[in-house]
Amino acid sequence: MLQLKAYRISHFLPSLGLLAAGLSAAYVRDLNVFFTSLFNVLPTLVVLLGGAYCAVYKRQRELFLMVTVYTAYFLLDTQTDYYRDNGRVRDDAAVIFHLCCLLLPMLYTLYGFWEERTHLGQDLLARLAVLLAVGGVALGLEQSFPQGLLAWLADIRWPSLHWPWMNLIQMSYPVFLIGFGVLIALYLHKPRPLHAALIIGLAGLFWMLPKTFILPFTLNIMCSQVMLMLAAAVAHEAYQMAFRDELTGLPGRRALNERLQRLGRNYVLAMTDVDHFKKFNDTHGHDVGDQVLRLVASKLAKVGGGGRAYRYGGEEFAVVFAGKSLEECMPHLEVIRSVIEAYVIHLREADRPQNDQQGRQRRGASAATNVSVTISIGVAERQPEHRTPEEVMKAADQALYAAKGAGRNCMMTAGNQRRGAVRNANAA
Repeated sequence: MLQLKAYRISHFLPSLGLLAAGLSAAYVRDLNVFFTSLFNVLPTLVVLLGGAYCAVYKRQRELFLMVTVYTAYFLLDTQTDYYRDNGRVRDDAAVIFHLCCLLLPMLYTLYGFWEERTHLGQDLLARLAVLLAVGGVALGLEQSFPQGLLAWLADIRWPSLHWPWMNLIQMSYPVFLIGFGVLIALYLHKPRPLHAALIIGLAGLFWMLPKTFILPFTLNIMCSQVMLMLAAAVAHEAYQMAFRDELTGLPGRRALNERLQRLGRNYVLAMTDVDHFKKFNDTHGHDVGDQVLRLVASKLAKVGGGGRAYRYGGEEFAVVFAGKSLEECMPHLEVIRSVIEAYVIHLREADRPQNDQQGRQRRGASAATNVSVTISIGVAERQPEHRTPEEVMKAADQALYAAKGAGRNCMMTAGNQRRGAVRNANAA
C-alpha cells in the first residue's frame, strides 16, 4: 500500500537545488581563470571525497553510482579536451559518446535499484564484477569492431518514434525512460532522500549528454552535481537516522535536546505518556503496540498553537511550545488528549483465516476487536524557579506523574491544575 504521508518534498529539495545551480553554471560562457581551473578538477575532487565518505559509512550503492558517473565523465572529458584543443573530434568520439549514452543510464539505474542485501564483501565483488564485465565487453567491441558497433548503435530502429529534437541515439531514450520508471517506482515503494536524489540525478544526466560538446564545462559541472546529490543524500539520511525516530517519524531525543538549547525566555514543555502501555503490549502484542505509538505520534504531530512534538523514548513524547504561555498551550494539548481518547482502533483477530475459503465461511461474524488508548500529560512553563530547560522538563515530568496518580487520561500542570476526563483504570 502506498503511504502518502511518507512522501516528502524535503527529500527532493537538496538535489533540486544542486540541479538548478548546475544548470545556471553550465550556461555561463565567460569564466575567469579561477572557475575554469575549479571546474577542471571538481569532478575528481567530488568523487574522491564523496567516494571516501561512502566507503567509510559502507554505502556501496552510492559509491558505485559515483564511480559509474565519474567513468562516463572521464571518457567524455577526454573527447571534449581533444575537441577544444584541435577543433575536431577524435576518430573514436562518436562510438565512445554513443556507448556512454547507452551504458550510463543503464548502469546508473541498475546500481540505483540494487540495494545492499548480502555480505558487504560479496556485494562489493558483485558490483565490481558487473562494472568490469560491462566495461570489458564494451571496450572489446569498440576495439575489435568500431565501425560495426557504431552502425549498430546509431541505427534508427523505430523511424515513427524518432523526432528532430532527439540528439542522442534512439536506443538511449527507452533506456532513460525505463530508468526513470524504475527509480520513480523505487521511491514510491521506499520514500527516501537517496531515491529522490537518484531521480533528479538521472534527469541531470539526461540533460547533460546532448550538451556535452555544445556548452563548455557542462560535463564537468553536471557530473559533479550528480555526485554531490548522492553524497548529500547520504548525509541527509544520516541526519534522519540520528535526529528522527524511525517508528513514529517524529524528531527524536537528540533533536529535542538541540531544540531545548535554542529556546528563548518564554516557553512551555509538555510530557505525555501512553496510559497502561505495557499492559496493552502484553495483551495485544508489540506490533499493535507499535501501531498505538504511531497513532499517538500522528495526533501529537498535529498539535496546534505552534507546538512541536518529539519522541522522547518508549511510550513517552515531548511537546515544545516556544514563545508561548501556559494558558495559550493548554487548550491545544486538551484537544489532542480528547482526540486520542475518542479514537477507536480496530484489531483483527489473532486466528484470522488462512485462506479465502475460511474467510468466506467466517464472513459476517465479528472479526475485529475495538480498543482505545488514552494519554496523560504533564505541562510546565518557564518560571523564576525553573530557569533552565532541564528544570522545566523535570517539572513537566513531575506533573506527568501527578496526572497518572490522579487517574490517568488527564492533564496536570506543574502547579497541580488538572484538566481532562479521568478514564477507568482498566481501559486500554
